[in-house]
Order: sequence, then structure tokens, then C-alpha cells
Amino acid sequence: MTQVLVAPDAAPLAGRLDGWDHLEWWVGNARSTAHFLMSGFGFECTAYAGPETGLPDRASYVLAQGDIRFVVTAGLGPSSPVAAHVLAHGDGLRHLAWRVDDVAAALDGATRRGARTVQAPETSADDDGVLVTAAIATYGATRHLLVDRARYDGTFAPGYVGTDLPATPLGPPTGLTTIDHVVGNVEQGALDTWVRFYQDVLGFRELRHFDAEQISTEYSALRSTVVWDGDRVVMPINEPAPGRRTSQIQEYLDTYGGPGVQHIALATADIVATVSALRERGIRFLAAPATYYEDAQRRCPDLDVPWDELARLGILVDIDAGGHLLQVFTENVTDRPTVFLEIIQRCGASGFGEGNFKALFEAIEREQARRGHL
Repeated sequence: MTQVLVAPDAAPLAGRLDGWDHLEWWVGNARSTAHFLMSGFGFECTAYAGPETGLPDRASYVLAQGDIRFVVTAGLGPSSPVAAHVLAHGDGLRHLAWRVDDVAAALDGATRRGARTVQAPETSADDDGVLVTAAIATYGATRHLLVDRARYDGTFAPGYVGTDLPATPLGPPTGLTTIDHVVGNVEQGALDTWVRFYQDVLGFRELRHFDAEQISTEYSALRSTVVWDGDRVVMPINEPAPGRRTSQIQEYLDTYGGPGVQHIALATADIVATVSALRERGIRFLAAPATYYEDAQRRCPDLDVPWDELARLGILVDIDAGGHLLQVFTENVTDRPTVFLEIIQRCGASGFGEGNFKALFEAIEREQARRGHL
């Protein structure tokens, strides 16, 4: 990313955001990945696009649960840009899509302030109305897709149809409700540049910053800054920091082939019920150290939570000035050690589990050591 000159009179994009529209995964096998997310996480398949619907080079499945929407896409031949992306990076997130009130105005505000357009405004239509999209570049090969669906009443987008795949497979409901935050990893030394991009170019604000001293173990460290639109779009960005061994962020960058999305945090109103259901469905989580819950109860002595249930399920606990949060992290859900999911329940807390950083990163390092990457 190069330095850009900001046009001060250009309205920032952040002021036009109306939250997350969807996250699009580019994967090697869309049908299998969609089935994994349905059977493991309780998503419902609501729409499909592919050669049968006029999309010759790819297949896409739309998955929904609560206010969360994933699109899972695979290329259907070696000339597909999806296939080339997967060859370079493995399965991962390509589009972080935001809903906006006016695509052209939002894109104009972003590009005049220095954003790079990678898809000019495109209008598509069918009997259900008109959909407008455009896209700008962000870190690595990741894109922000801008979506205006105010005049569209269809299932997802023109070219998508209902699917004969089964609805949510048998299993307990998981209760996932919203996208809490989406975390990206960038190269060492690039964090401050990308924070300036989100602030100066897109109009985001800094919500939190963590130095390497705050996020470190005996072996590795990272720096992180959380930017947000002031409402619902929250995006932490990480970079590796010098340490004795390879940090989890550097391992991601090496195996993903550059910057990209590290994990997606999904919210629930009842994390005990959610994690119980996910474990019953076969989802695997990182394990906390044996001493974690003794330490956590000393750190949070007055907190009224079901400690025995949290310990049984491996759920982590943290407090801040606003309240407390409960969180847990899956193992990597892709073949490369890159993307994983976080499940989070906020009870007044606005933080990101700072009290759990050491336990989490030691758990990740144990997995790195098993892979020979630490």
C-alpha cells in the first residue's frame, strides 16, 4: 500500500455504512464447505448460483443464521479467478461486504480520499428488483464489497435461486446471531499504515490499541489496533512483533501467502448453550491451560457466572469497566493454519478479552508446535 493524499472535502465512506451485508469465502469445494458450516455451525442454505443460473465459472451457496450471512464460492475451472486465489492462499475470506445507502456516493467518497477501486459500480436486476455493488481494495487480496439492496427484495441477488439442499441439518440450534468483529493480519511494520487507511481514507475511528507488551508470551508477540465505524462494523488488525520464535501472525502470513482475514467473531446471547450445541455437532475448540479457571476466578472474584460449565466447555472469561464477556475459539477450520472462528457473548463489556490474551496465544502456540511452525 502506498501513501495517499486525502481530499478533505470528500465525505468518508464510514458515514454511509449500515452494517455487514455478508462475508464471502473463496474455497476449493463450495458444496463441502457449505455443508461443513451448515452441519457444524447450524447455518441454513438459502440460495445458490452457478452454471444453471448463468454463472459459468463458479458455484456459490448463500448461508444464513440470525443476522449473519456467508457466501461460499468455488471456481469451476483453472481459469477461474476463484481457483487462482485458492491456489495461492487456500480457503479464506475474499469479500468483506458492507451495506451502504448509495454505492456510487460511497465509492466516490472513498476513492477521492485515496481508496483503490477494484470493481466499478455494477447494477444487476431481475423480477425482484435492482441490486448495486462496487468494491475497493484493502489488505492483501481482500476486498470490501459495497452493497445497496434498498431496491432489491429477492433472496440474495440476481442470478441466485432457491436450492434443493436440505435446510439446517439435524442437530441442536446454535443460537448465533450477529457478526461481532472480523480480524485481519498484515505484515510486520504495516499495521500503522492500514490503521491510517481506515481512519483517513474510510473515516473509521480507533477503538482499542494493544502493544506487543500486552499481547505476548515467552516465545512470540503481536501488535493490534481495533478500528470501527462507530456503530456495528468492528475490525481489529494485527501485525507480528519480534519474538524468540515465529508468532501466530507470521505463521498465518507465511501459510496464507500474505495478509488476510484471520478470524471471524460470531455473537450469541447464551454462549453455554451455543458451545454445547457446537461441540455436539463436532466442532473442536482450543483448550485453555489447566490453571486457567483458578486464575480467572481470582481475576474476576465477584463475577456471577457458571464457572463449572465454563470450565467443562473451555469458555474464557474477561471483565472491563462495562461488564464482562465470555469467548471461545475454534481450531483452524481450513486445511492451512489460517482461518478460525470465535464465539463471543458480551454482557456489557466492549473489550476483546485482554485478560485472556496470554491463555489464548499459548493455546495457539501449542498447535503451532504440533505443526512444527513455532
